[in-house]
Amino acid sequence: MANLKAIRDRIKSVKNTRKITEAMRLVAAARVRRAQEQVTSTRPFADRLAQVLYGLQTRLAFEDVNLPLLKQREIKSVGLLVITGDRGLCGGYNTNVIKRAENRAKELQAAGISYKYVLVGRKATQYFQRREQPIDANYTGLEQIPTAKEASQIADELLSLFLSESVDRIELIYTRFVSLVSSRPVVQTLLPLDVQGLETSDDEIFRLTTRGGQFEVEREKVTTQIRALPRDMIFEQNPVQILDSLLPLYLSNQLLRALQESAASELAARMTAMSNASDNASELIGTLTLSYNKARQAAITQEILEVVGGAEALN
Repeated sequence: MANLKAIRDRIKSVKNTRKITEAMRLVAAARVRRAQEQVTSTRPFADRLAQVLYGLQTRLAFEDVNLPLLKQREIKSVGLLVITGDRGLCGGYNTNVIKRAENRAKELQAAGISYKYVLVGRKATQYFQRREQPIDANYTGLEQIPTAKEASQIADELLSLFLSESVDRIELIYTRFVSLVSSRPVVQTLLPLDVQGLETSDDEIFRLTTRGGQFEVEREKVTTQIRALPRDMIFEQNPVQILDSLLPLYLSNQLLRALQESAASELAARMTAMSNASDNASELIGTLTLSYNKARQAAITQEILEVVGGAEALN
């Protein structure tokens, strides 16, 4: 009977765990929907900003414009902006991006280039602090769904590093959202800025849907319609000054998009991890239930044999 009680307690414990993992999966799904709504709501501003920058690009030769954010310098030091999450229970999301950052740091070190980290997320901060890596700044406790204010705060730190020539280039290492079951850590150069090629900017919007009781992601191709500014347009300010004011906005917008994709990747990874945990719990409950029934049947059989044996002894 002690064995039966232990199995019953184990089944009850696993059922409680399954309730928690299923609740976490549904919460992550709701937040993915919020993330996709934010991507959609911020798109008009991003499209308009790209259009204005392209219009200025057609009126100016960027290579002839002496602006600090466009200036290419000899690379002696690189700032690595690494975006991870504050929480775990999301599969290999944090581990993969941290490993990508470490590999990039080794590549720079092998080339004789120094580096320093700017870290977003508690997981990256704890990891690199324990290994006494050079950390210039770290940001934790950000909103689950990133905001423009947070992106601007991080962008200000990056601008300070680059303009003070503490680093000659800033690279962004984050997780690009591919699907609910797939994400990919990538490295992207943030500074110096390069806004060439805006006229061919194609993008995608992901939409979380349900089909047959299961979550799915639909991807919709979006083409930004960018037109040149009218040739007879008169600028009240020097176009170079306008460009100098818009480039920090462009940087913040690029960073916000990376934060949004990272958040979507983290939530999708958590959904997948919790779904797998729920499935494993259901499988374990089935196995334990079968073991319980076998043990119970064996106990009943043993009791019957004892009764029969006792009756025969009396006869």
